[in-house]
Amino acid sequence: MHKRSWSIIALAGGASLALAGCSDKAGDAANAPEMAEDGQPALPAVPVMGPERKVIAFGDSLFAGYGLDARDAYPEKLENALRAKGINADVINAGVSGDTTAAGLQRLEFTLAAQETPPALFILELGGNDLLRGLKPDETKANLGKMLAILNQEKVPVLLMGMRAPPNYGPEYQAAFDAIYADLAKEHGAALIPFWLEDIYREPALFQSDKIHPTAEGIERLVAATLGQVESALPPASGASPAMPAPR
Repeated sequence: MHKRSWSIIALAGGASLALAGCSDKAGDAANAPEMAEDGQPALPAVPVMGPERKVIAFGDSLFAGYGLDARDAYPEKLENALRAKGINADVINAGVSGDTTAAGLQRLEFTLAAQETPPALFILELGGNDLLRGLKPDETKANLGKMLAILNQEKVPVLLMGMRAPPNYGPEYQAAFDAIYADLAKEHGAALIPFWLEDIYREPALFQSDKIHPTAEGIERLVAATLGQVESALPPASGASPAMPAPR
């Protein structure tokens, strides 16, 4: 936003003195440090640098932002967090509420073809609706595996967001489902977050009334909990030098 510039024409005598006094106060206010919400001086903004890094967040309602303002969806909040760290990120929300892994497989190639340039990172978050519908873990694994194979063929780096089955599905189903994500990540060389709701699933207050979809606060927590792993999965920008290891 561009601030308007105002000029003050002093008239004479006492009026000019009054205006001078106002000018001093305005100058003091302009020089005062910007304050953050907690009342402390705000830290200077980190400049966003480097080429734009496109990230596709491909998933179901957990990415789409079901029940939330669009600005509170995980992809949007993730983009803000990455940019706050100086990463020139453009996170595309490709979440579709209700999508199973089969539905995701059907739209994957169309989503990739719609991009003008290949994404720097593809975040794959599907399987929750398979779980809710009681679909066989073998079906879920097969669909996710086909998606990962397509992404490998297109040379697109992937971060796989894992899910976990609740105990009431029975030990056999639970073991088979929970093994899907680690097995596929190893097989296809994808980065992995084993259970991406790990940081909030024990706190009912961070979920909406349906007990499935996170609240806006829950999304904030998830972004904070997964930001480091997303950043690590994002390959260096083309032409950028890899970060030097920290001294020990």
